[in-house]
Amino acid sequence: MSPKTHELWNARFINRIIDAMADGVFTMDDQGRISSWNPAMERISGYAAEEALGKTCQILQCSRCFGKNCPTSIAHCRILEIGQSEAKECLLRHKDGHDVPVIKNASVVKDDAGHFIGIVETVTDMTELNRARERAEAAALRLAEVHQMNNIIGRSHAMQQVFSAIRMAAASEATVLILGESGTGKELVAGAIHFNSDRHEGPMITVNCSALSENLLESELFGHVRGAFTGANRDRMGRFEEASGGTIFLDEIGELSPFIQVKLLRVLQEREIERVGDSRKRKIDIRIITATHKDLYRRVREGHFREDLYYRLKVFPVHLPPLRERREDIPLLVDHFIQRMNRKTGKKVARISHEALRIFMDHPGRGMCVSWKTPSSMLSCCATASRSKPRTCPSKSVSPLRQRLAARQRRQVPPKADR
Repeated sequence: MSPKTHELWNARFINRIIDAMADGVFTMDDQGRISSWNPAMERISGYAAEEALGKTCQILQCSRCFGKNCPTSIAHCRILEIGQSEAKECLLRHKDGHDVPVIKNASVVKDDAGHFIGIVETVTDMTELNRARERAEAAALRLAEVHQMNNIIGRSHAMQQVFSAIRMAAASEATVLILGESGTGKELVAGAIHFNSDRHEGPMITVNCSALSENLLESELFGHVRGAFTGANRDRMGRFEEASGGTIFLDEIGELSPFIQVKLLRVLQEREIERVGDSRKRKIDIRIITATHKDLYRRVREGHFREDLYYRLKVFPVHLPPLRERREDIPLLVDHFIQRMNRKTGKKVARISHEALRIFMDHPGRGMCVSWKTPSSMLSCCATASRSKPRTCPSKSVSPLRQRLAARQRRQVPPKADR
């Protein structure tokens, strides 16, 4: 094959390749006039080759050209200075008037002597990919609904069992005892049971039994009449009465004194109360949910908690696993806290980096859900880009985690052999 025939064959072969490409390809001469326009460009832009040839690239009305509007002359185009542009997402205006999302790239072409002879640009249509992204995001939202109940988040098997227990408890009027370590979300579970039950239109009253002394707690729960004790200048309704038609949540139930335990047992049995200083019985219509981080059965054996009250409370137990036993839920929780901070701060942190997430996953803490709220929120606040990284935050915030991770990595690296 002669060199001339070989050159002709190569030109035909290259033209055939360009015409068969799914990406749009067009070239411009040294005056900035379009000199070639492949079929993919016709499909992406809506302009036939006959309409585009001889025009400038302004026909595409690109929304982004080196961060500026497209110049009126090729002499002012920065591609001549840089030689090649980075691939970037932008919008092209279709002939019909709608915008087409694309990835555009451009490169200067020079002859053997180094003289500028033209520009070649490639255009990738992102329409289908963006639709796929939208479908993926919609699927993620549906998945989030499966992995979320009210404000409780989890995809682990343990949390799916908790969700099932919440649904069953909400469908009944049974007294519920929520068991779990501090910070595992016992109050959230109580709220989910209430708001998914037939009593959701009634009040949800929360009382921390460990925050008040015996006398104050008795008055807080049962109320009092005027003159019942020094300072009781008027009748006061207690929390049990305030919860009528709804739910009362008694947190830290293991801290109750023996006297309050006896009075609570009567409430559970008779569904009636007596205000402090009053002998009149008052009927109440309430749902009782209790919670504790202590081992109540052990306290029963030690004589600190009434056995009959224990079994009255434990009609429907719900066990909450600590986070260390469901580490697969950590990415969901971190994302939830970051998105919540995005709404508060107006930032658009999409996610944290894999390095930061690994630090969270390797954290050997107690596994309390609330312990992740502060560092996750801090990552969101400190981030200035769409992805949060550990180095964007104050060193004290993540240094203990990073130190543990570094120590773990050092242990995994075998020592070098002596030469």
